[in-house]
Amino acid sequence: MDFFSGLHPVLQSFLATLFTYGVTALGAAVVFFFKGANRRLMDGLMGFGAGVMIAASFFSLLSPAVEMCGKLGQSGWLVTGVGFLLGGGFILLGEVLLSRSSFLEAASPHGSKRVGRCLLLIFAITLHNIPEGMAIGVAFGTVGAGGDFIGSALLALGIGLQNFPEGASVSLPLRREGVSRSKSFFFGQLSGLVEPISAVVGCAAALLVQGILPFLLAFSAGAMITVVAAELIPEASENHKLLAAAGVTAGFCLMMMLDVGLG
Repeated sequence: MDFFSGLHPVLQSFLATLFTYGVTALGAAVVFFFKGANRRLMDGLMGFGAGVMIAASFFSLLSPAVEMCGKLGQSGWLVTGVGFLLGGGFILLGEVLLSRSSFLEAASPHGSKRVGRCLLLIFAITLHNIPEGMAIGVAFGTVGAGGDFIGSALLALGIGLQNFPEGASVSLPLRREGVSRSKSFFFGQLSGLVEPISAVVGCAAALLVQGILPFLLAFSAGAMITVVAAELIPEASENHKLLAAAGVTAGFCLMMMLDVGLG
């Protein structure tokens, strides 16, 4: 941890998101070993990851954003409010545009509508991985300006936890539709590649333009909360509502205790 904390923030962001990408690839790799995944386990993990992300959005992103606004002489409620809403709006707009796209089904193998929906899922997960990577990058980029290094590391850990079921949720449905194991794995891990890229961009922006740090943090928080509300919780609770709810509660509580205890 001492070695990692001494690295340049951009390199920290890149390495942290290499971890989150690796967990996505690990989840996608279950296609080589199983025809299907234990649904209860996946729902529990996704709910747990959602809880971690909710807590991380406040303790690692929103709370530091408000504090930085005070130091920079900015209006905390206005900057964080606008940033949060725009971050959520970015995700919602992407969801609307993807849901109205018909070219995916038309381009799917053998004209399968179910494969088309799988491809749509890949695009949706890739879309929400962008603000997740950016959130990690911005969090590490703010450490030099008074941000919390431990909180940034825990944020990456929480995002990585929920990436495992995401990777499996892409590769396994594709396999069930007759796509080869190697191609199913390829598409499953592909959705996580955007995280290191967006993390480096987010960190560089945070380092270069200090005045917009609170806005970037709030934007990332709004995007993450919207992803949790629109994708993770509905997906996790579709079949095992109580298990998903317990996972959310446990994930939030653990992240809160770690952040307060170690931060």
